[in-house]
Amino acid sequence: MLAFHLETQRLNTNKTKLDQHMKPKSMTSLVAKSVTVLAACAALNASAGTAPAKAPVPMEPEPSALFDSIGADLSVAYDSRYYFRGLWFADNIISTFLNISVPLISGAGEDGAGSLTWGIGGGYISTLQTPVIVGGVVSNTAFDYSEYDLYTSLSYDAGFATFGIQYQYYGYPDTYSGSIAGASTAPGDSELGITGAHELGVTMAIPLGAANFYLGYYYDLTIGGSYFQAAADYTIAVNDWLSIVPAAQLGYGIDYYTGTNGPTFAGVATQSSGFTHCLVSISTPVQLTKIATLTPYVAWNFAFDTRNYMNATHDNEVFGGVKLTVSF
Repeated sequence: MLAFHLETQRLNTNKTKLDQHMKPKSMTSLVAKSVTVLAACAALNASAGTAPAKAPVPMEPEPSALFDSIGADLSVAYDSRYYFRGLWFADNIISTFLNISVPLISGAGEDGAGSLTWGIGGGYISTLQTPVIVGGVVSNTAFDYSEYDLYTSLSYDAGFATFGIQYQYYGYPDTYSGSIAGASTAPGDSELGITGAHELGVTMAIPLGAANFYLGYYYDLTIGGSYFQAAADYTIAVNDWLSIVPAAQLGYGIDYYTGTNGPTFAGVATQSSGFTHCLVSISTPVQLTKIATLTPYVAWNFAFDTRNYMNATHDNEVFGGVKLTVSF
């Protein structure tokens, strides 16, 4: 589970929180909101495909090779912390993503080798509540963070591995580091104060039985920074509806979002290149119906040299969340 779209997609900015420190969260109302969202999606999914007992039989549409083969999935998720590539962004995140895959060239064999697929998608991420201390007073409403992602990709199945190229745009309405009372927490910083970024990436996924290995390189066109990631996961099938998936990832950045306001960050000397983090997680996908999957997870993030002086939370932290995915 590259929870963050391998990622996935996605997904930890220091938020130059000068004198702001995190406070234990009050989760009751937040969990209630998240459960309401997830329950609504589950109810919609449960009713999908049903019809009144005496409904007329619709006429069969003409078969379409293109649209019959398109795949899509819609997901909604809650995360107690939002870490992306080792950097913390916010707490109590709700996210929604839609991914569509269109086969351009069919594979020659049953394993799909030789196939070429176009992917397109997007998503929105926003904090429900991130407590901060402002002027010596704890506030649950002063800090804001939101993000929208748009991406497209091409992937080629070579049999022994799948190779991909992708483009992604990250939009930051509250700036990359978030905002407090409407003002960026990193004003004037050419990395942490930006409102959007363009990224190109190349990826490789290697399946070995129940295991998968991933390698990725991403170049940020906006700040001129590079990010490398290696990851792996292993699926343990418990039964036909439950699996256990341990996963791990390791990141390394070169001039990649380390702050540019000065040689120090909150009094600590900055480091422009180095390992970002190690993330270990365990997820348990539950197949609710033929098209719906509920995936709770727990993860541990450990920040390395280019992140531990930036994160406004602990460098060694356990967090978790849950995601509902509907495929159609």
